[in-house]
Order: sequence, then structure tokens, then C-alpha cells
Amino acid sequence: MAGKMARWRRLNQRKPQLLQRRKRGWFSPLVRGMLLVNLVGPGILLFGLLYLERYETQLIESELGVLKAQATLVAEALGESAGIEQGSDRGVEAFLQPELAKRLVNRFAGADRPRVRIFTPASGLLVDSRRVLGGTGLIQIENLPPPNSAEGFEAFFNKIYDGITPILERFIRRQPLYSEGPNQIAFDYPEVVSALSGKIDGAVRRLPDGRLILSATSPTRRFKQVIGAVMLSQEGKRVATAVRAVRYDILRVFAIAVCLSFLASLYLGSAISRPLRALANAVDRNRGRGSLDQSIPDLSSRNDEIGDLSLALREMTEAIKNRMTATEQFAADVAHEIKNPLTSLKSAVETVSRVSDESQRQRLLEVIRNDVDRLDRLISDISDASRLDAEMSREELELVDLLEMLRTLMEIETTTLGAPQNPQLQLDISESLVDGAPVKGVELRLGQVFRNLIANARSFSPKNGRIDLRLSRVGNTYVVAIEDNGPGIPIGKEDAIFDRFYSERPANEAFGEHSGLGLSISRQIIEAHGGSIIAENRRGADNAVIGARFVVSLPAAPGELSRN
Repeated sequence: MAGKMARWRRLNQRKPQLLQRRKRGWFSPLVRGMLLVNLVGPGILLFGLLYLERYETQLIESELGVLKAQATLVAEALGESAGIEQGSDRGVEAFLQPELAKRLVNRFAGADRPRVRIFTPASGLLVDSRRVLGGTGLIQIENLPPPNSAEGFEAFFNKIYDGITPILERFIRRQPLYSEGPNQIAFDYPEVVSALSGKIDGAVRRLPDGRLILSATSPTRRFKQVIGAVMLSQEGKRVATAVRAVRYDILRVFAIAVCLSFLASLYLGSAISRPLRALANAVDRNRGRGSLDQSIPDLSSRNDEIGDLSLALREMTEAIKNRMTATEQFAADVAHEIKNPLTSLKSAVETVSRVSDESQRQRLLEVIRNDVDRLDRLISDISDASRLDAEMSREELELVDLLEMLRTLMEIETTTLGAPQNPQLQLDISESLVDGAPVKGVELRLGQVFRNLIANARSFSPKNGRIDLRLSRVGNTYVVAIEDNGPGIPIGKEDAIFDRFYSERPANEAFGEHSGLGLSISRQIIEAHGGSIIAENRRGADNAVIGARFVVSLPAAPGELSRN
């Protein structure tokens, strides 16, 4: 009792914590977990939008290819306009003419066209389309950025994108940094050196703000002599614009996915957590009241796992209610059954001390002994009945041969009660079961059932009577019938005789010989094995009762299910 009270106090101390945990808002741990899981997919999408490396690489290669083709065209044009010098010892030599090269470059250059630079092996930078001579000297030409016309989400995206792009390009792309000195020479650019050696080449660099600079070079030839190198360079605007557009589309999809994931998480969390909280609160209320008078919400109409949980909790609660009711009734019945012999015992003990007649004293002592024996039997049977469920749940089921068990019981009964006037036992077995009738069960408990049924049939059978044990198989079930030719079962009491403490004994039997728990325990054991037990009257040709029949049905062992 002290242990139960301590557990009850601990539960009451924990109750505020449990209730606090169940008073969740929209963002309960379940909702947060769902939201986190649902954001994994959009998060991967967002992570991917920052890179798109393969797509960007293909765009860069395409732009470089166009630049190389343009550089080759400019180089060939320059080669055709090159000057020729006749040398006596060196033969014919070609050279670039600066004025003609400038005019050609000015024709090719434009605001939206690549920057053109011409290098010579000896003098370095010969012509630069971004540097022209004005009235006051050298003028540097720079293209102005286009006006920003973005609004709303696009402007917000551009602001964030322009802020993180330099960082990403610096640490992820790792292109060399573009630098340009005031006096450029061919050796400042590896691709120009490659062109002066006769190869078409290209390079990709970045500015400090993250913008890409694409360069392509081509050698200028005259009479198969490399007399210069043409370098075309431009910002990777089209690459950046294409990548930005793809990233913008991905970001829009990401934003939509995040919103949908957020709403879906809230909906799913509400659809799952609210009914779970309702079920938990109902269980708490039942526990707090110390009874099961609070109903569990019926959510079985949901047709999902929560509905199944609700149905299981309702069934479990109903089973506990029934068990509590049965326990209370059992306790009341036990108190009533024990009270009777105790009352008789108390009366006999009080009387025996005042009786002087020896014969009366002996009769009272005999009453006391009978009541003590009755109490002993009653307490033993009550103890057996109360611990039966727990024992059955712990016992390991094994193969039990019903045929061998019935033969053994019949042999024991015949040996111990073999007098001619006692009822004779007969065993009738179906021809298909001569090899055995295996079931899964606890042999000791099954033997207890059949011993009890045989003893019950023997007590009601007349002298020189007969008890028939019949073993047969119906489908996947073994059926054992115990039949006697006694007075039968009172009409309408065929099921009541299995109730606890029900007593319907022969007239010649001494009072208190049985506790009234034998058949109740037998049914409890058989149902624990997944079987059933029923009682009925045997009737003759004129429909008169000629005895009682108890029928026990047990499922065949799993390995025997295919046998017929």
C-alpha cells in the first residue's frame, strides 16, 4: 500500500509538468520537427542555386568560343593590312602599321562590343580601343552600368545577390584576379604570350567586385610570320545575366516551396498534434481522477494511424474498465465467500468454550475443521485464479499432444478410481488423429483443465456410470468433448456455471467441498490459449436430458494447420 501511495504522489508531482508539455502552441516540437524536415528539400534547392557551376562553365566556354572567333577575324584583317619591308640579308619582313591598326580597331570597337588590344613582340601594347587620344591627351573609355529598373522582390533579390556574389566568387570560383597596369606589355597576359607563339588562347579572370572578365587572343600573321597578337576582352555580362536569371527562378521556386512547406507543416502538425494532445489529456484526466469515467475521444473516423490509436486507447480503456469492474466484483465475491466460513467458524469457536457435553464439543470441533479446510481450499483457488493471467503471460508455450495428455489422464483416473461402482472412462479418438493432436500451450495448465472437467463429470455421474472423452478435429481446431450421464445442467445456466463462485453441486456432496472457481479457472486457461469452452446438455430420443457435455476447442499448432 505504501508503494502504491508513493507512486501516486510521484504521478501527481509530475502532472503539472506533463500538462505543461501538452499546452503547446502552433510551434510544438512535432511541428518544428516537421518544418525542419520539410525544409530539407528547399534547402538543398537553395544550396544548389548558389553554384550552378556546370551551367556557368558551359556559358563561359561558349562566350570564349565567340571571342576567339572574333579575335581570329580581327587578327586576319590586321595581317592583310600589315606593311612589308625588303631586307637585303633578312629577306621580306612584315610589320603592323599603327595608323591602319587604329582605324581597323575603331571600326570594330563599339559600346556593346569587346575591348580590342593589339600587342607586338617588341613594343608591347600597340592599340587599345578603350584608350584614344583627345585634345588634352589620353582618354580612358568606360561603359556605364545600365539603370536599375527592378522593383519589389526582384530588387530585394538583386540587393542580396550583389552582396554575396563577390564573396562566393572569391571563395568558390577562385579565378585569378584581373589587374591592369598603366603600361601594359604582352607578358602581363599569359594568353597574349601564347598568341605571340602562334596559338589561339583564352582566359577567365574576375574583378574585385566579382564580375567576370573573358579574354581571347589570336596571332596576327603575314607570310607565316607572327607579327602581333590581338586580344579581345569583355565582361561576362551575358553569363552573369543568364546565371542570375536561373538563380532568380530557383529562388522564387524556393520561396514558394518554403511557404508551402511552412503551411503544410502547420496543417500536418495541427492535424497530428491536436488529436494526440486531446488523447493525452483524456488519459491524464482519467489518471488524475483515479478512475476511467472520462471517455477517450473517438477519432476512428479519420481512417489513419491516429484513428487507430484512438480506437486502441478506447478499447484498452474499456478493457481496463471491465478488468477493474471484474476485480471489484471478484473482491466483493471473495469477501462474501470468505465471510460465510468465517462467520460459521467464529460462531463455533465462541460456542465450543461454553459447551460441556463432549459429543457436542466434538461436533463443533468437526465444524471448525471443515470450515478451516473450506477456507484453505477457497484461498488456494482464489490465489490460483488471481495470478493465472500473470503466469500465463510469462509462460513459454510449447507443443502439447492432446492425445497423449488424454491417454495419460485416463490411465491415472482408471488406476486411482478403478472400483466397479465408480464411473468408467472411455476414450474415443478420430481415425485421423492416431498420430497425435499437437497444440501450442502450457501443458500443466491444460492438464489442470481436463482434470477439473473429468472430476466435475465424475462427481455428477451415478454409480456404474460412464464418462466419454472424445477427441476430433474440425478444420484447424481440435475439439475435446467430456460427456457424462448425470442429471445435466440446469436449464438456462449453461453459461452461468462458468461464473466465479457459482456452485451447483450434487445433493449427496458435503457442503463446502468445492469453491465454485474450478470452471471459471478452466475457461480462463482455455481462452488464454486462444480456444473456447462451452457446456450443454445431452438429450435422448425423447428430448429428455441424459447428461452434460463440456466441449473444449483449441487451435492446432502452426505446423499442423495444413493437415486435414
